[in-house]
Amino acid sequence: MAKFHMADEAAFQEVDPGVFRRVRTHTDNLMMVEIKFNKDAVGSEHAHPHEQQTYILEGRFRFSNDGETREVGPGDTICFAPNVKHGTVCLEAGRLIDVFSPARKDFL
Repeated sequence: MAKFHMADEAAFQEVDPGVFRRVRTHTDNLMMVEIKFNKDAVGSEHAHPHEQQTYILEGRFRFSNDGETREVGPGDTICFAPNVKHGTVCLEAGRLIDVFSPARKDFL
């Protein structure tokens, strides 16, 4: 059975200064999250037990992932292994799509 989640059904919540998150859809095993960053906002370095993939929709970011730092922009993707430290600094205001497996219960 399909579930439809319309864009206007979920509001963004500020989770850190200049960082806004909304859960787009989720099951127990998978979660999609949209995140907006203001320029110079920081996604603090952290680790979690979930697999994560990030797709850059717009903007520019400097990501650290397991000790490697790279600048990324629209169309770029990043894979984060479970329990590996990662974080970002937003260089140019933008949006990301994060996908987690399993779902991040702490985001609900």
